[in-house]
Amino acid sequence: MERFRVDYDIQKLNELLCVPFDFCVPTVKAEIEKIQCIDFKGRENHVILMHIEPSMEVHANQADEVFMRVGDKSKKLTFEERMQLMYDKGERFFEDKPVPEADIEDIDLGLVKDYIDQIGYSKTPMEYLKENKGFVKEMNGKIQISSAAILLFGKNPQLYFPRARVRFIRYEGNEERVGVEMNVIKDVIFEGTILKMIKDAIVYLDTQIKEKTYLGENGLFVTEEEYPKFVRQEIIVNAVTHRDYSIRGTDIQIKMFDGRIVVESPGKLPGLVKTNNIRHTHFSRNPKIAEFLKAYSFVKEYGEGVDRMWKELEAIGLQGPEYRINAFMLQAIIRNDTLHETKPMFEKENHGLTIGKPLFEEKNHCLTAEKPLFEYKEPLFRVIDKAICSKELTPIIAGNVKRIVETFDLNQVFGRKEIKKELGYGDYKAGKAIEAMQLLSIVIHVEGKGKGKYILKKL
Repeated sequence: MERFRVDYDIQKLNELLCVPFDFCVPTVKAEIEKIQCIDFKGRENHVILMHIEPSMEVHANQADEVFMRVGDKSKKLTFEERMQLMYDKGERFFEDKPVPEADIEDIDLGLVKDYIDQIGYSKTPMEYLKENKGFVKEMNGKIQISSAAILLFGKNPQLYFPRARVRFIRYEGNEERVGVEMNVIKDVIFEGTILKMIKDAIVYLDTQIKEKTYLGENGLFVTEEEYPKFVRQEIIVNAVTHRDYSIRGTDIQIKMFDGRIVVESPGKLPGLVKTNNIRHTHFSRNPKIAEFLKAYSFVKEYGEGVDRMWKELEAIGLQGPEYRINAFMLQAIIRNDTLHETKPMFEKENHGLTIGKPLFEEKNHCLTAEKPLFEYKEPLFRVIDKAICSKELTPIIAGNVKRIVETFDLNQVFGRKEIKKELGYGDYKAGKAIEAMQLLSIVIHVEGKGKGKYILKKL
């Protein structure tokens, strides 16, 4: 770049100040600031600063070329890259793009009827499609169906958008492993219209959430979930509503680990939304889809959903959602470290009683606690150890009981159902463990949450 003296080369300075107006289409808004300095010749001079705020438009030069800054270089964008940038900035919307080969027969008019009944539209479904939102247009005597129409009302949206779907993956543990160490324990795909995918994914995720029921200080039962229901719903709705549907090579993935849920959605953050302002900045990449979902109370009127997620997580002592951009994918992460931070006491079974670390060591065929994981549970473990030594319990049943003691808190209510869900035991195995715990008098029967419910006894 040519160096010139601001206070002494007035002509060049004027040429520079005219660049944002004369050589950019549309015009770039720039604020000029002059800062005093001493130049290389020791004279009083000025440095020119041009403040340019982020723009919601794509700017080209006089040759209709668009460049993007990558590192210390400017990269000329191809037509496809330029279109993608326009989608990201909201200058154009992919949802308005016609779907080649799609016909009115691909639209489920019953779904359109459900929607217009929801919003109180008095005309016919076909009239709504033709007269609103550009869902159906006629160009040169040919019917054009928009992408939004297929995604919202299509009989089979995946026929035209094969990866416009939601995939749920449940991992065992807190890491994502592949190959021979692959730890995927559930893998479910949800397809159909956008509304159907959202509803199905939310219902299924609800079945994977762990609950804990406690006997509260006032004697009433309190049930807590790993993650607040609104947070679980919002993280899915945001991914489906704001994903970039022009990216066809991948789907939305809900990855559930022991200590966190990660939702990956194709597309970077749209418009002026950044990871550091997402809590209070609202911008919709797909405004027609967002308006549709608003009618079903999934999308909030003023975009307060992310802020509410923060508040609900903080209210129960969890950190707010995290947002990361990984290549062309946006990751939203919610954590539940308070429930899953510690490693399990028992990692494998060896005749029903094996320990991952030497928390218990074998002496004279009896197990004694070397260093209990939770100090307040040490008396419970000692009772179990004594029962093994006196042959009141077999090592297998004692091992099952110890896993239950390690899993449930002192005032947490549990029964066969909870043991089966948390530890994967069968009905017989869970029942025998409860019988053993009653025999050892380390549980107390509680009323009010159904039959066969207990809490651990504080010894």
